[in-house]
Amino acid sequence: MGQLALQRLPPLASLPRRPPSLPPPSSASPSLPCATVSRRPLRPGFYVARAMSSHIVGYPRIGPKRELKFALESFWDGKTSVDDLQNVAANVRKSIWKHMADTGIKYIPSNTFSYYDQMLDTTAMLGAVPPRYGWESGEIGFDIYFSMARGNACPNSHYIVPELGPDVKFSYASHKAVVEFKEAKALGIDTVPVLIGPMTYLLLSKPAKGVEKSFCLLSLIDKILPVYKEVLADLKSAGARWIQFDEPILVMDLDTSQLQAFSDAYSHMESSLAGLNVLIATYFADVPAEAYKTLMSLKCVTGFGFDLVRGLETLDLIKMNFPRGKLLFAGVVDGRNIWANDLSASLKTLQTLEDIVGKEKVVVSTSCSLLHTAVDLVNEIKLDKELKSWLAFAAQKVVEVNALAKSFSGAKDEALFSSNSMRQASRKSSPRVTNAAVQQDVAALKKSDHHRSTEVSVRLQAQQKKLNLPALPTTTIGSFPQTTDLRRIRREFKAKKISEVDYVQTIKEEYEKVVKLQEELGIDVLVHGEAERNDMVEFFGEQLSGFAFTSNGWVQSYGSRCVKPPIIYGDITRPKAMTVFWSSMAQKMTQRPMKGMLTGPVTILNWSFVRNDQPRHETCFQIALAIKDEVEDLEKAGVTVIQIDEAALREGLPLRKSEQKFYLDWAVHAFRITNCGVQDTTQIHTHMCYSNFNDIIHSIIDMDADVITIENSRSDEKLLSVFHEGVKYGAGIGPGVYDIHSPRIPSTEEIAERINKMLAVLDSKVLWVNPDCGLKTRNYSEVKSALSNMVAAAKLIRSQLNKS
Repeated sequence: MGQLALQRLPPLASLPRRPPSLPPPSSASPSLPCATVSRRPLRPGFYVARAMSSHIVGYPRIGPKRELKFALESFWDGKTSVDDLQNVAANVRKSIWKHMADTGIKYIPSNTFSYYDQMLDTTAMLGAVPPRYGWESGEIGFDIYFSMARGNACPNSHYIVPELGPDVKFSYASHKAVVEFKEAKALGIDTVPVLIGPMTYLLLSKPAKGVEKSFCLLSLIDKILPVYKEVLADLKSAGARWIQFDEPILVMDLDTSQLQAFSDAYSHMESSLAGLNVLIATYFADVPAEAYKTLMSLKCVTGFGFDLVRGLETLDLIKMNFPRGKLLFAGVVDGRNIWANDLSASLKTLQTLEDIVGKEKVVVSTSCSLLHTAVDLVNEIKLDKELKSWLAFAAQKVVEVNALAKSFSGAKDEALFSSNSMRQASRKSSPRVTNAAVQQDVAALKKSDHHRSTEVSVRLQAQQKKLNLPALPTTTIGSFPQTTDLRRIRREFKAKKISEVDYVQTIKEEYEKVVKLQEELGIDVLVHGEAERNDMVEFFGEQLSGFAFTSNGWVQSYGSRCVKPPIIYGDITRPKAMTVFWSSMAQKMTQRPMKGMLTGPVTILNWSFVRNDQPRHETCFQIALAIKDEVEDLEKAGVTVIQIDEAALREGLPLRKSEQKFYLDWAVHAFRITNCGVQDTTQIHTHMCYSNFNDIIHSIIDMDADVITIENSRSDEKLLSVFHEGVKYGAGIGPGVYDIHSPRIPSTEEIAERINKMLAVLDSKVLWVNPDCGLKTRNYSEVKSALSNMVAAAKLIRSQLNKS
């Protein structure tokens, strides 16, 4: 993707003139028929629930076949106009709203669509634009919006989370929420506008650069509430009768002052909320008792939404106390996985709630937004019939919500429930799900902690004798640019349009190009570039038993980046070696060390749709055993440096502190299983990105890798602060010296300055020099320039160290 041109563009929320039409999502599967409900006008400020009440927290916005992704990338590349992009977006929204309305969903969300990220949308709404983007006032357009999202010419400008400080001046700068409400209304669909709540917005923000880390973000609450009030007034004027505030921050460990600030904020908005029915939605975990108590005390709220899939303890709180007359939005359909709902089990939960709050006060809902699931199962024509019968994507989950609402209201479809029960039983009894030998192997793992027998300092000495690397060795993370031709070649080979001989020759030629480039640049430890790999998880999953793959099961990662997670449906084994052929081929092309590249078990787990019929850690240990076999085969083949990526280790960290130790213990253990049997001279690397790692640094140390390369530049070098605070790290470490997510090229001087900052807290004997992450999303001109500057910076500092 090219750098976004900073031309003046129309406002972000402006409407297209004539949206084309997309085929709507499938409204039903054979066993889940549709239903419709009437829509009577409500008296403002007063609502009485009716039977068949159903609600969706949110929905995927990429389109059933990634229409939004392609529209965004075409626009960013300058191939299409603003109108083209907005027409595609309006078409996607129309398709979503129509599917929900036709299915019979009563509370249909709007403003959950985003061109990039809902936190960024809220930043635009509040006018909280960092000064470096040059925005002063007026409606925020695509130029400023996408600059914040994708980076501009300033260092570290890739926008991740809101950057706030005491001097930020908030103003109502994006009218997207009301524009999309009116857009749905013009289609004859009455929606519930969704806003990220003020507490969640502030507590998921960070102090801007130059602002004290101790700055209290909640001190800004009185500054942002006036903007929220303007938005509410705007929505009421447009005819909105409901408003949904997403406040998932309530499932976190909030202290008394934070809970008081939450209560005060909604009390402060009470007059502005008059005339609106207010829903506060929480999700992803249990709501702690004190937070639940605070939530229940709010007077201005009509209904409360809870995740009752991952928040079972919340059910106990509801049983003890739920305010009379309020609506309970019961999230019983899982929004974070793709397994078909057990309708009978969900109906029992709903009946339990009926005994507590009354049938007319229960609204059937999803556990969270369906954004985290694939879009529509109807597009999966290659999945086998049995496996497909076990699944439900977002479009099918909408139908499940409505089916449960119908049944709960007394119109139970016995045939539908019988079919669902048969499919649930089929999954439990299928021989493809369980492998007794694998289960026994995992049970035996509990007898050891799988630490390597030698201390890391001793191992590093043995490895240095063998590898003979210079001070500040340079490397990259693994992938090189994935060109259009490479993707075409892989597609053609998969479709059997070219022979295996031709495919291998093409990949070999790509390896040779990547190896030659790295040698010319002077990189010390090489990679082969992963030309043979479609995705760092899918590539391995396709070669492991217990995995299945979709054709269109895409999920948004960030912006236009989409991933197609594998489905782990059964016990996992490695039938044969997965990477030895490719790594051996690459190593023969150079005298320098060539890394064998693997994806770690925790990352494969966290970036897959995982089976929900056994604990996650047991599935992870199964993957770890498969990767262990691969590591040992690579070592036998003469590969002396093996990288086991754990990019997503922190992603799986539970939100509640009380649950984090258990997760970190088994996640770290799974990594150690993979490499506990290698020789001291085999150097084990790992890589982590996409997260802030400071609070789990001791678990990272406990992984006992020889070298860790870790994202640093994109997070504004926050990683280094943990070493300033006295944490000792004795293994090799490579904090990233530049952000690969942005197209800007860092100068040699800029990278050298970063290396010097690292040397202030890390010994030169353990410091590595590398980018933040893999290079697959960049083009070759960017890669050559950035890596050239990186190597030059390493050599510059290396020479200075030699002189001193």
